[in-house]
Amino acid sequence: MAFEPPQRLVRAIGETAPAGDDWLARLPATAERVVARRGLTVERVQVPGGRSSLVALVRRADGTPAVLKLAPPRARPESERAALAHWAGRGAVQLLESDAGDAGDAAEGVLLLERLHPDVSVRSLPEAKALLEAAGTLRRLWVEPPAGPVFETVAERTARQATAMRAGAEADPEAAALVEAALTARAELLAAPPERLLLHGTFRQSKVLAGERMPWLAVGPDPVVGECAFDLARLVRDRVEDLIAAPSGPATTRRRIKRLAESLEVDQERLRGWTLFRAVESGIRARRVGREKDAELLLEFAGWLQ
Repeated sequence: MAFEPPQRLVRAIGETAPAGDDWLARLPATAERVVARRGLTVERVQVPGGRSSLVALVRRADGTPAVLKLAPPRARPESERAALAHWAGRGAVQLLESDAGDAGDAAEGVLLLERLHPDVSVRSLPEAKALLEAAGTLRRLWVEPPAGPVFETVAERTARQATAMRAGAEADPEAAALVEAALTARAELLAAPPERLLLHGTFRQSKVLAGERMPWLAVGPDPVVGECAFDLARLVRDRVEDLIAAPSGPATTRRRIKRLAESLEVDQERLRGWTLFRAVESGIRARRVGREKDAELLLEFAGWLQ
């Protein structure tokens, strides 16, 4: 079949690809090569799919349903592989191959995964139930990381982000005060982190899908090692468009922070601080690539957390 990249992926890659990067142009041929090498039968490409990878529903040679994921190097697919292998299906989608298969697979960012229900996420539930199920899934992922420098740390990842945020503040003086508040919060949070665990890294409701082994399983990690509040912070702003539209948005956000912090035994102030940092970082990044509506929502949300 023809592997036509979904438009969502085309737009997202176009926003972030470095000059001269041809991963997207090579993607259809890469997918055909990987499918042939593995003897897979393709059912369909998942649409709209994600922003950083091609996802296809496939069947293995023995008829077992699976998911084929192809991601560019900058999406760190080998880091995702290592995290999924370490979790071994506990709270997360099961990796069907424990290694990259061969050098070609590693270079092509190939992951062969357990088939979940791709069109049924926790986000389909009522908000209170969705938060409860998502939080329970996230708790299972917080484990001791493997020995050695396998994964990036929160300090390392946010240092890169902080550099981009400072540059964004110079180009956008109106956001400068929020950026300064977010960077101050980061510095204080990194001074004495309470734990060092393996985190999902990009957790939100849409990253939790219905499964057969367990009711809900996480997908699409960008793993990082650090404190739990960093991971939980992204969940606080889920459905941010609904929060912004509601007159009670600020109060609802405060209650959400309190409820999530208490249910997962995370310090409320640390959760508020990381939620502020991550919202400002996402808002500045959205503005940099021209997603102005997203930027306005995120920065308004961040303003509630100062």
